[in-house]
Amino acid sequence: MDWLEVSVETDREMAEAVSEVLSRYAPQGVALDLGDDPQGNRVIVRAYLADDGSLDARKRQIEEALWHLGQIRPLPAPTFRLIADRDWTAGWKESIPILHIGQRVVIKPSWREYRPQAGEVVLELDPGLAFGTGLHPTTRLCLEALESEVADGMRILDLGSGTGILALAAAKLAQVEVLAVDNDQNAVVATRRNAQRNGVSARVRPLHGSLADVSGTYDLILANLLAPILIRMAQDRGLAIRLKPQGKLIASGVLVEQGDEVAAAFEANGLEVVERRREEDWLALIARRT
Repeated sequence: MDWLEVSVETDREMAEAVSEVLSRYAPQGVALDLGDDPQGNRVIVRAYLADDGSLDARKRQIEEALWHLGQIRPLPAPTFRLIADRDWTAGWKESIPILHIGQRVVIKPSWREYRPQAGEVVLELDPGLAFGTGLHPTTRLCLEALESEVADGMRILDLGSGTGILALAAAKLAQVEVLAVDNDQNAVVATRRNAQRNGVSARVRPLHGSLADVSGTYDLILANLLAPILIRMAQDRGLAIRLKPQGKLIASGVLVEQGDEVAAAFEANGLEVVERRREEDWLALIARRT
C-alpha cells in the first residue's frame, strides 16, 4: 500500500495545534521534523494517510481544518506527496527528535537510544492521538517551573493533562503522587499508557473529568490550559480551595496580553501571583494560595 504524506511548515507555537488537527485523520500519529534547529523555531509537521478509498475525502477535510486553524494565525497550505509503503515508517521515526527542556527533563521516543547525564530524568513518549511534544512554549514554561517547585512528598493535581507529560515529569523529578485529569478520554488512555511505560503508574492516577470531579487538597496544581478556562476555574475560589495553605499553582496557556486579566482573576479568588515566566508570546504564572 502507498501512503500520502501531508506536511505543514510552521513554528513551535503552532506545531502542536497542527499536530492535533492532522492526528484526527492519521491514527498512526504525526512526526515533527526540526531539521537542524533543535529549538524548534521552524518545524515541519508530517502525517501519513493510507491510500485507500477515503483518501480524497480525508485530504479535503485536512485542507479545510487547516484553513480554519489558519484564521487564528496564518499557516502555509499543506503539501502532499505519495510515498511507497517501505519508505514511510523509517522516515517518520527518524524525524521525531530527542528534546531537552529546562535543566533536567529529556523527552525521547521509545525507539531512540539516550544515555542520561547526571541529574537528568528521561520521559519516554511516543506520538499518538493526544501527543504532547514539549515543543510549545507553554509546555516548556510549565516543565521549567515544575523543576523549581516540585519536592518529595507532594500531592499534585494536573488539570488538562493531555499525554500526561507534566504528571510524568513530576513523578520522575520527585517522589510524589499525581492526579492527572482530562475531559478527553484519549488523553486519559495516553496518560495511563505513558505512566506504565515510564514506570510511574503507581504514582500517577489518570481521571476522566474536570476540576468539578476533583476532591481534596494538593501541594501543587499544574494547569496548562487557556486564559478563559483558567479564569473560569479561578472564580469562586475553584482553584484555591484545591490547594493546601501556601500551596502553589503553575498556570500557563496565557498570552502576554492576557497576563494581567488572568492575574487579576487569581488575586480576586484567593491566589497571590508570585512569579511570571515568559517565553516568546506566552506566560506561565506561579501563584500561591493566600
